[in-house]
Amino acid sequence: MATGYVRPARPSDADEIARIQLATWRVAYRRLLPKHVLDGMDEEFLAQRWRTAVATPPSDRHRVLVAVEQAEQSYLVGFVASGPADEQALAPNEPADALGSDVAAITDLLVEPRWGRRGHGSRLLAAAVDLWRGDRLTAAVAWAFEGDAATRKFLGSAGWEPDGAGRALDVDDMLVDQLRLHVAVPTEPAPSPEPA
Repeated sequence: MATGYVRPARPSDADEIARIQLATWRVAYRRLLPKHVLDGMDEEFLAQRWRTAVATPPSDRHRVLVAVEQAEQSYLVGFVASGPADEQALAPNEPADALGSDVAAITDLLVEPRWGRRGHGSRLLAAAVDLWRGDRLTAAVAWAFEGDAATRKFLGSAGWEPDGAGRALDVDDMLVDQLRLHVAVPTEPAPSPEPA
């Protein structure tokens, strides 16, 4: 029987994180982003960025967590990156202090499609929330492509809602709309379900 768990990323995970990011984007965003942009993404460049993010994060509240599926052998199957909200979390023309210092921001939350629907996304999100709670962050935000129904549905099922902010990313002269979702960070962990 396969089991899954979440752990902090290690610098040695960077190549696999980049591979998962690229594979997931090429499947999940193939109808949202231009094909030549997805085809032209450089896996080694992404890996170097992830290596830096894991080894030398901007603060001790910036973290990358990975989801692992363990059967006869272990597979890295997804990841989440988050930290205190910064200028990347802001909407266009939003004041620098609009989100406050007690707000977390997810920059990436991906599970490779072939490992989907096994609880990895939920485990990643729950682990991130636990860390935000420990950091005394009271709310969180995440940007999602407007056309990414799967991510919006997943976050919505965990209580995330649009906060009214939107932006358009310029992807090789094509504007791709995003909306910002937000959620309050619960002050207590969710109770474990009662055994059946």
